[in-house]
Amino acid sequence: MPDVRSVPALELERYLGLWFEIGRLPLRFEDEQARDVTAEYSLQADGTVRVDNRCLDEDGKPSQAIGQATQDPAHPGRLRVSFLPRGLRWIPFARADYWVLRVDDGYRHALVGTPDRAHLWLLAREPEADRVTAESFLATAREQGYDLGAWIRPAQSGAVVAF
Repeated sequence: MPDVRSVPALELERYLGLWFEIGRLPLRFEDEQARDVTAEYSLQADGTVRVDNRCLDEDGKPSQAIGQATQDPAHPGRLRVSFLPRGLRWIPFARADYWVLRVDDGYRHALVGTPDRAHLWLLAREPEADRVTAESFLATAREQGYDLGAWIRPAQSGAVVAF
């Protein structure tokens, strides 16, 4: 099986902002019934990226995870992300690889995965993606060896969970 490939270039400034989760592979730290799942990326003064993930859990309660990401200078399409508390983020093995596998020209849709193929997300700037676009991005995932048998499509109302 070929190695997972990230995009060769990523314009971080265009990637920043709010993304709605269109679909994902199951995660042990997120309820399968989670809905209104969003990720918002913002540039910090130190050059790192703040990652603000929000959703309503299976009980309808707001949930939030704040992380910090850094872009790999040698591979701009690869981010290293930690969701540990700020004081523990220096621990090297506490960072996860989040690779942008595909992004469209308008930075309206993105496919993000881990190089071990365990995690995958389809993100969009709107709460829904048209079927043709979604299937095209998922075909990219399949081509890179991701098993989509357990694919989850969370309900999206278009609202961002407030805190």
